[in-house]
Amino acid sequence: MRNTHRLISSLIVTVASLVAVTGAQAQSSTSGSGSGFSVGAPGNSYIGLGVGKSDFSLGNGIGIFGSDQGDTSYSIHAGSYFSNNFGLEVGYTDFGGINRAGGRTKADGVNLSLIGKMPLSESFNLLGKVGTTYGRTQVSSAPGSGITAGDETGFGLSYGVGAEYVITPQWSAALQYDSHDLKFAGDSKERVGVTTLSARYRF
Repeated sequence: MRNTHRLISSLIVTVASLVAVTGAQAQSSTSGSGSGFSVGAPGNSYIGLGVGKSDFSLGNGIGIFGSDQGDTSYSIHAGSYFSNNFGLEVGYTDFGGINRAGGRTKADGVNLSLIGKMPLSESFNLLGKVGTTYGRTQVSSAPGSGITAGDETGFGLSYGVGAEYVITPQWSAALQYDSHDLKFAGDSKERVGVTTLSARYRF
């Protein structure tokens, strides 16, 4: 729990820094005479909250044990576009936990991604992202299950695709699927996917 609080605190600091940099760039753009794209222009930065369903693509070991495939996930993220189509996003996701191998497996992580946006109309955008997730996993299992128990942390590849619908100049809704390679006990990296519906506030 303490490590989770540290992850969330780090995310809050990162988001605050992002907002501060965005505000400074907005002031610079306003005082300048150029007419180029401004990362600080209204609607180019956002913060969002999401809820979704995780998908743990993990084995259940040997023996007769009940298992779950996924759980409810929660996320918070913030991003800023430095051009009309590309930007950076940082976020925290709690993937929840599943029962497997006579124990419980849980995961969460902080993600940093390069994001892309392809507008199809004034109200509809296709989204893409690729980056890395620093994940934390906790695994408990029954003796003889063949599943290694323990806690692990580490970086892994992440990517995602989705779509965004702009409701007002400030608010939009996004539906995304993201895949994260997380490290689990036993020196293995496994995929954890998550489908998320999020509300975004643009500023």
